[in-house]
Amino acid sequence: MSDNQAPIEATRPDGGRHHVVVIGSGFGGLFATHRLADADVDVTLIDRTNHHLFQPLLYQVATGILSAGEIAPSTRQILKKQDNAHVVKGEVVDIDVDKQVVTTQLGDFTRSYSYDSLILAAGANQSYFGNDHFAQFAPGMKSIDDALEIRARIIGAFERAELCNDPAQREKLLTFVVVGAGPTGVELAGQLAEMAHRTLKGEYSNFDPSSAKIILLDGAPQVLPPFGKRLGRNAQRQLEKLGVTVKLNSIVTDVTDSSVTFKSTKDDSVETIDSFCKIWSAGVQASPLGKLVADQCGVEVDRAGRVPVNPDCSVGDKSNVFIIGDMMSLDRLPGVAQVAIQTGEYVAENIAEEAEGRSVEEREKFEYFDKGSMATVSRFSAVVKLGKVEVTGFIGWVLWLAVHLMFLVGFRNRLVSVVSWGLNVLSRNRWQLTTTRQQLHARNAIALLDELSGPGADAPIEVKDNRRFALNKILNKD
Repeated sequence: MSDNQAPIEATRPDGGRHHVVVIGSGFGGLFATHRLADADVDVTLIDRTNHHLFQPLLYQVATGILSAGEIAPSTRQILKKQDNAHVVKGEVVDIDVDKQVVTTQLGDFTRSYSYDSLILAAGANQSYFGNDHFAQFAPGMKSIDDALEIRARIIGAFERAELCNDPAQREKLLTFVVVGAGPTGVELAGQLAEMAHRTLKGEYSNFDPSSAKIILLDGAPQVLPPFGKRLGRNAQRQLEKLGVTVKLNSIVTDVTDSSVTFKSTKDDSVETIDSFCKIWSAGVQASPLGKLVADQCGVEVDRAGRVPVNPDCSVGDKSNVFIIGDMMSLDRLPGVAQVAIQTGEYVAENIAEEAEGRSVEEREKFEYFDKGSMATVSRFSAVVKLGKVEVTGFIGWVLWLAVHLMFLVGFRNRLVSVVSWGLNVLSRNRWQLTTTRQQLHARNAIALLDELSGPGADAPIEVKDNRRFALNKILNKD
């Protein structure tokens, strides 16, 4: 056995200070790590990617407004000036809350880290509500890979339509189905409509891009359910003005390579839509690492994989194990960035103060400050809910721009994003529409390669990494 394959004892930073392991470099994990910068602790931040992802703007990568780097800066570069932070890239494959050890893998390298406090902020994956086979034909929107694949599918549909002489086949190619009328689905449908009617106008010789059909499906009776009926109706009207067909009370029952089938909850009627490009944004499932910890703490996760936590975000009787953000269930808080940020900072402050000698019993319970919700429908149009205050149209759009700009990490990313948004207002062109075959096919190709490779240890490294990721995803399934 080679050295990098040999079992390695759990390590921790030298010096003997309180060691905090943070799993996940999203909003919760990153803000927790930042808040511990001046604390008398050492921090190890572990994530399977090398970047911090601004997930609310993934749809702008998918539709060519922003590049991937502008919403996903390198975690190491973000934290390079924080002396007490150490970044580890790897897939977390085990957590032992009794031994206080986290084990990670990256390729053939396995490493274990002992901790004094653990912050679990691994976020959530796309949920297909028990129909995971839908994912082959309808990618979700949870990662840079997802956004780039969706971009390739969108542009690929238009390029195929240019070569197609059969009107029925061209109609299928130009029918885009977005499943899920939450913020991501609404924003994506709006941008698809703008691409078809504005961005791609005049770029194809054999058809008119504005003939594309964008269909938004959701099982709920309104668009944007958390925003309330008034804002939901406003968003739906704006989408319909853009040419989007909104079908509510519609539950998807099947997705194939060429169609989407859904059932009406009103009259049980069934309809099938022929479509080349399908996109799924209809649900989330918390990282299975939550169930891994919950089982050890004697706590039962909910249907979405979220872990019920104590008022201080700790789990069960483990006062040094915290679950935050999308992974936790507390006071029916939504899975939004602000919850992750505020729980991350709250937990970090408790750890810092207890490292200085404060007792665990002195913790105050977490209290969430709702800073509102917002979604953009198109250029100059957004809906914003700030408590009882509801804002729509241009003012809502300006608020949306300001808030999202504020939470982008890094001066360069903010500057480039402002320039990109400004150009999108002034010009119909988009400068991030490059696609590749690899973006389009890689996810399903790796899955097929996994099937062809069999269970042997000599499988390609891409397959072994993918198996670890897939195994991690199904840990929470019975």
